[in-house]
Amino acid sequence: MWLNNILETIGNTPLIKLNKVTKDIPATVLAKVDYFNPGNSIKDRMALKMVEVAEKEGRLKPGGTIIEGTSGNTGMGLALAACVKGYKCIFVTTDKQSKEKADILKAVGAEVIVCPTNVLPEDPRSYYSVARRLGEEIPNSVYMNQYDNLANRQAHYESTGPEIWNQTEGKITHLVCTAGTGGTITGTAMYLKEKNPNIKVWAIDVYGSLLTKYFRTGEVDMNEVHPYISEGFGEDFVPKNYDMRVIDQFEQVTDKDGAVMARRIAKEEGLFCGYSAGSCLQGLMQLKSSLTKNDLVVCIFHDHGSRYVGKIYNDQWMMERGFLDVKTFKDIVNGRSAKRLVTLEPTHTVAEAVELMKKYDIEHIPVMKENECIGAVSEGGLFQKVFSNPEIRNETVQNVLEPAYPVVAFDTAVERLSSLITKENGAVLSKDEKGDYHIVTKYDVIQSLAK
Repeated sequence: MWLNNILETIGNTPLIKLNKVTKDIPATVLAKVDYFNPGNSIKDRMALKMVEVAEKEGRLKPGGTIIEGTSGNTGMGLALAACVKGYKCIFVTTDKQSKEKADILKAVGAEVIVCPTNVLPEDPRSYYSVARRLGEEIPNSVYMNQYDNLANRQAHYESTGPEIWNQTEGKITHLVCTAGTGGTITGTAMYLKEKNPNIKVWAIDVYGSLLTKYFRTGEVDMNEVHPYISEGFGEDFVPKNYDMRVIDQFEQVTDKDGAVMARRIAKEEGLFCGYSAGSCLQGLMQLKSSLTKNDLVVCIFHDHGSRYVGKIYNDQWMMERGFLDVKTFKDIVNGRSAKRLVTLEPTHTVAEAVELMKKYDIEHIPVMKENECIGAVSEGGLFQKVFSNPEIRNETVQNVLEPAYPVVAFDTAVERLSSLITKENGAVLSKDEKGDYHIVTKYDVIQSLAK
């Protein structure tokens, strides 16, 4: 049986048991993996609901324009609804969000406006203010305002909550969810608490957001607000979708811990999730002492890792922020005894190359011309040539050149080096801060990983 359009695929996402990352948690931990929605995020649910409510109330008319401030995922859900229903879309986002999110929104026909992150919500340059202003200025348009639009939480009360209750056969004891607009955690919690008031609801927040202090004190303290890198959750104001009465605890995680955990989920569980999923599970890890073997925990994994390939899944991006403790080319060089790079010039003979290999007990020598690597010679390659033609010892190395070794950045990760060193290519070169060349071989990589 076929479906009438893509919107009919929204919801009924799988609940998947986590096994490796959570092995030290006494409880059973399940992930509600909502990147199985067509727009690859849980926001598809509330986006469609907001559109349907706006249509029902007569605010969204045929040929109208949908306007929204979004980190990307809500925009994708709204764009899918607009494609099917025939609306235009204008989305306002911040310069903190990944480039991939904006590109995806443009791919489905939306106009995207990027605003600065580090301004207050009431600042006319903020993405909240810009989206609101456009909604007032553009004829036949609706500013959806996912933060204060209660159709947001209603969507999760009607779909996410019932799905989790049915999939766990009513055995869920804890719901863990990152806190952003408040729609997912509040709507889902409202439904689950109606079914069983004893279910604990844990909200995961980020340092730099004011939600945690507001939950604990009822005070909106702007001193709590400072820039953070985490995407898709945390707020610098309190959206109307929140009903703090259905939330039992707030827990904050760092930008680094959330990013690192997302990468662990991908590598150890095979679930390629976004930033908020890593933060959600990290928050659970920080609260694991409160759990028992009889508990059944459901974590909301909001979106797909494809949104973050240029960020948390990019080694360079992670290293630049101090998030990734990886060994690099520089670490290998600094970790071994000091030794100069042995090189040859094209005019050196094969016999001289062999003597250098014996003298320094090395297998690979780059051939340099005007301080650039133009080729290489290796013990294995020379052995074959000399064995088949002993007279070749008197020829110059330019006649027996093997391909030049790749030259990489000095901070290239060891994992990347290992993929560059092959049977045909035995080494990698790099220049340090002074412009001096260094060499790393397969042996060096193996030694570094063994330490």
